[in-house]
Amino acid sequence: MSIKSRLTGARWAPRHVESALGTDPLLADTLKVLGLVYVASVFSWGMAALHLPLEMHVPIIAGGLLAGIFGLVLLGLSAHRHPRFGFANLVTSLRAGIVSLVGATVLFSHSFGQAHFDSLIWWTVAAVLFALALDGVDGYLARRYRQQSELGARFDMEVDALLILILSIGATVLNKAGAWVVLIGLMRYAFVAAQWFVPKLRAELLPSVRRKAVCVVQVAVLCLVLVPQVVPPVSTLLAATALAALIYSFGVDVAALMRRRAP
Repeated sequence: MSIKSRLTGARWAPRHVESALGTDPLLADTLKVLGLVYVASVFSWGMAALHLPLEMHVPIIAGGLLAGIFGLVLLGLSAHRHPRFGFANLVTSLRAGIVSLVGATVLFSHSFGQAHFDSLIWWTVAAVLFALALDGVDGYLARRYRQQSELGARFDMEVDALLILILSIGATVLNKAGAWVVLIGLMRYAFVAAQWFVPKLRAELLPSVRRKAVCVVQVAVLCLVLVPQVVPPVSTLLAATALAALIYSFGVDVAALMRRRAP
């Protein structure tokens, strides 16, 4: 019986909620971890808003974005074959919280990019660097505790992809490069869309150090581009170099998938 049906006929909802969750320890553990991360993120955003020129709507939008990300995680929970959510996914959830606030700041803060609010840009750069530092931690923890899963890999990849998209938009907002720089953030989503039309692209890619390195380079370069002192033509050249590296990496993967024989 589903959780929803059990709650519908329950006279005492709290007891039945506990009973329903008790039948699925993974769901219960995941809800606990995501709930704690969400509360900690919202609290941190409130503290940041007290010291930074962040408008009230920015943390609210960040909260909505993070809730949406966590909702997708819950929908994909069946791809996690372990009884606990795991330390690796906890770290990725913390990264998702950072990315949510960075995204809300870049896309919806009127102070972002204003000359007299450079401190907000520096804060954004620091937050991105912290998220980048955590990027290697979740993978290490997954291997250390043998908690690798399809969900964890997908969760980590989607957080990285969202961060790169946000940073590429930020580079345009700050006039560090032309609108073409957004291609850096859109390329991964274009690849996913192409899979609907080219079945060969749906095949699983082998692990690649080159792919991981290029991903780190994208975040690092775009983060550097946001620094107030980095201006065109230097910022434009950096962004163009990052885009060229990304095109090369995707080109290698696409060529490999297209050459692979169908099973």
